[in-house]
Parts: sequence; structure tokens; C-alpha cells
Amino acid sequence: GVLVRGDGLIVTSNHVIAGADEITVVLSDRREFEATLVSSDERADLAILLIEAKGQMLPSLELVDSDQIEVGDMVLAIGNPFGVGQTVTSGIVSALARTNLDINDINYYIQTDAAINPGNSGGALVGMDGRLMGINTAIYSKSGGNMGLGFAVPSNMVRVMIQNVGDGNGEMKRIVRPWTGISGQTVTADVAASLGMDRPRGFLVKSLHPASLATRMGLKTGDVVLSVNGKEVEDFSAFSYRIATFSVDTEIEMGVWRSGKITPVRLKLVAPPEVPARAEVLIDGRNPLSGARLVNVSPAVSEEYGVRDIESGVVVIDVVAGSLARGIGLQKGDIIVAINNVEITRTSEAESLVEKAARGWRLSIKRGGNLINLLVGG
Repeated sequence: GVLVRGDGLIVTSNHVIAGADEITVVLSDRREFEATLVSSDERADLAILLIEAKGQMLPSLELVDSDQIEVGDMVLAIGNPFGVGQTVTSGIVSALARTNLDINDINYYIQTDAAINPGNSGGALVGMDGRLMGINTAIYSKSGGNMGLGFAVPSNMVRVMIQNVGDGNGEMKRIVRPWTGISGQTVTADVAASLGMDRPRGFLVKSLHPASLATRMGLKTGDVVLSVNGKEVEDFSAFSYRIATFSVDTEIEMGVWRSGKITPVRLKLVAPPEVPARAEVLIDGRNPLSGARLVNVSPAVSEEYGVRDIESGVVVIDVVAGSLARGIGLQKGDIIVAINNVEITRTSEAESLVEKAARGWRLSIKRGGNLINLLVGG
């Protein structure tokens, strides 16, 4: 972890503290503190902790603007690899804007060749001026050890987390990220040529959510988004990262390629709307969904539970231990697509169908992009 404020606010990787009942922080001078989890964001793999500094001002790192980092910059990676103790390794920034790793939803990293090993996660990646460039989060390795391919979450994402927790008074706070309602796909060389572009860049607007303000502001399917506030976006993952570094209610300007020229489109970022209402239900009775808690999918639900690639439907948000639903292997995050070949779009439909007696049940479930069909006896 990294002290980012003198009052004891610490940033680390979410996967380092996930599932922990108690968290103890040990400083480099061997002082130990019990830490409180203030905020966590699985999508960005970041977590904010707070320790009681007892009136002391602890040493902390200032954050650099990660947009100013350049390939070739010298860096230091700090961590506790394999539990041997605090260790510093050096290297350079090997690449910026790595978006093809699929480590988490906010898929945008600084790549470094500084030695990063298991135990370095949550540690600091700092520049030669001692300012924080990012939080070490992952390595690519066939052996489990360092191969010169380390990845860090950029400091601008860390800054947003710190701003969201405010004074960090110890109360757990949920991160609410801005929502645009835009989905996009990669601009290939053929697509770029057909649109009169000099090279592939940006992303093609594939669809717009019915509730998206972008539609009202003039964005259209088939537009190519090239930049956000003057900063180029290489693909849709880079766009998602840019949006995630802003706060709700911020107004942005996108550079949009349309009809052979760049057109500015302004957009106010909003919180994900809860449309339709989640209409939460806990299924009971003698049916295979008994013990499953279901809600309607909306942008707000998708953001809260990390639901991908679906705009409507019904998602499982909890499964009661020992229930029939747990027994058939139903999991949190599963999408209920159909029951006995009847498509499900609302929780009320699922509740109504399972109330009817059946000799057997056929459940169609979407999980991780795969469709799973389950046959369950009545």
C-alpha cells in the first residue's frame, strides 16, 4: 500500500485486501496500525484504507499527472515480494495505455520492466522525482516470477478514488462512476479507409442506450470518437478509462469524426440511471431458483454488480447458502435468460413462472459471456 495523505489515507490493490476480516498495516519503521476499509473498487482493482495516525502527520507521496508520463521515463517499483520485506527495483516505462490485458473492467495500464513479483501488488510505482505514477497491480508471467512485464493502474485513476472518499472519516463509501450509455468497437484499417480517415484510431459508436444523454447531444451510431477533452483515445477501453477519471456532473467535449471532418460533441456525465427500477425479489418455494435474489438489469445495476454486455434482463445478486439455487450452482452475477424456454426480461416474469408447478425445469443462464442450459427435475 501507499500513504497518499498525512492523516493515514492509504491506497492499495483491491485484490490484496478482498475478503479480509481484519487489516493490519506495517510501516517501514515497523509501526503497526489496524486499518479501516473506506472504499473499494473491484473494477479498477483499487482500495482505500484509513489508519489512525493519532495526531501525527505521516510521510506521504504526491501524485503525478499520469497523462504527462512518457515511454522511457525511469521508474522505481516498491513492494514486499514474496514477503521478504520492503524492496525497491528500477526500470523504465515500457508502454502506456495498455488496454488489451482484460485484467479488470477499467482496462488501462502503465507497463514497466521494473522487477515486479508476487507481493508487489498494491505497492508504488514512482518516478525519479519521488511522485506516485501508479499502483502496481499485475504481472505477465509463465513461471510466476518477474519477466519484465509489470502493469500499474495510473495515478489519475488513484486520484479519482481519493477525491471520492473526501475526508475519509472511516465510513465505507461506494464508488459511483460516470455513465455515458455509449458502446463501441475497434476501428479497423478497412473501416478507417471507408470513412475517409488517414489511419485507424478512436472507436466506432456501435450503440447508444435509450437513456443516454449522448443521443440528445447529437452523437449517432456510426460516429467515430477520437478524443476526450483534447486527449486522444486509442480504442473503447481507453475511452472508458478517460470517463472513469472524471466525476459525475462533469461536462466533457468529445472530438467526433463524421462526414470527413471532426465535430465537437459536448456531454454532461451522469450517474448510471436505475431504469427500469430494480424490483428486487427473493425467490422461494419448490423450484430451482429458490433462494436466489434477483433484480432487473439497469445501468445502475450493471455498474454496481459488474454486469457486462447486456442492457436488459434479470441478474442474480445473491444466493442464499443451503438453498435450492445454491445446490444447482447458481452464482452471483448470473443472468437469467429463460425459464422453460420462455424469455425473461423482468423479475416479475421470473417470479410468476416459477410459481407454476412443473415436472422439470430448463434454465438458460448467461455467465461470463457463455450461455449455460441447465435441466433440473421437478
